[in-house]
Amino acid sequence: MTTAFFWDERTFWHTGHGYALTAPVKDLVQPLPDGFPDGPESKRRLKNLIEMSGLVRDLRMQGAPEAPLDDLIRVHSSSYLGAFKKMSDAGGGELGPRAPFGWGGYEIATQSAGLALGALEAVLQSDVDNAYALCRPPGHHCLPEFPNGFCLLANIAVAIEAMRARDLLGRVAVVDWDVHHGNGTEAIFYDRADVLTISLHQERNYPTDTGDVADLGTGPGHGRNLNIPLPPGTGHVGYLEAVDRLVAPALEWFEPEAIIVAAGYDAAAFDPLGRMLATAETFRAMTLRLKDLAGTLCDGRLVLVHEGGYSEVYTPFCAHAAIEVLAASDKKAADPFADVLDQRQPSSAFDAFVGRHIQEIEEYVRDKT
Repeated sequence: MTTAFFWDERTFWHTGHGYALTAPVKDLVQPLPDGFPDGPESKRRLKNLIEMSGLVRDLRMQGAPEAPLDDLIRVHSSSYLGAFKKMSDAGGGELGPRAPFGWGGYEIATQSAGLALGALEAVLQSDVDNAYALCRPPGHHCLPEFPNGFCLLANIAVAIEAMRARDLLGRVAVVDWDVHHGNGTEAIFYDRADVLTISLHQERNYPTDTGDVADLGTGPGHGRNLNIPLPPGTGHVGYLEAVDRLVAPALEWFEPEAIIVAAGYDAAAFDPLGRMLATAETFRAMTLRLKDLAGTLCDGRLVLVHEGGYSEVYTPFCAHAAIEVLAASDKKAADPFADVLDQRQPSSAFDAFVGRHIQEIEEYVRDKT
């Protein structure tokens, strides 16, 4: 089995500024040197970890060109791309909320999108069995003309539309397990019958006004958008129940030609932007389920595209667990927090509450579609 790992040093040089967590610094908020959550360290430390664990020897490490303009404008308007490039050349700024960038931000964002594009193309061309793209900045919040939530280009959507233009892809499913709702991906494909979008997210985290279970798609896309808003504290058992009862049946019904995961790790314990108590084992188990489904449904064509995950200490272990599964590797990076996080998992009563919540989503979707 061959697993490709797409990365580029330039993506670690993307900078945000003027933020304390997710709020612009003003009035009495004291800025901190590392106040912008989407810093490079959680991603750089993931690459360091796969090198130190030896997992790197079971991966094909490679880069990819920047996503070209012809592929970007399949998703984004020329006016937005022009404004982004102009502000980037002038030193940076902010074109949408919580999406700042510095000088050269446009080129770094096109590099990030290029990694997602390269990973998907490598899998569809059968150059590799599956792939991981270490993208930064992330992409799942970005709309065609409106960046937000740290996302400057819709990396996954750009990759999908590029592959469709090359006649390499028909039906495709996007499973988003980032703690935040994948509102950009949803909006781009909301009326499309050929793309199934599924988002598991902490309910009303970000954006607070999207991600409702009632949003099922429109026109030809009705029934092709599945939101799974989960209560804070869901934990390991609840996530796997959601995958087994909602994600897996939707994928089996849709029969995609490829599965792409918007792989955020901010649902993990210790993340400053989520409250979900997932663990490295959660991401290992979800990856294994999706890999098995891809093997059954689409000849194993599976791509993980890195989204959020802001704990510099824990994100690398969560992503490492997912990549171990992709590569079927015995090179492990033991979760240093496993014992304490097992003790902090929700009670059986709370697991039962989450199960009822999932059942309500299941029944609603079945009734409305």
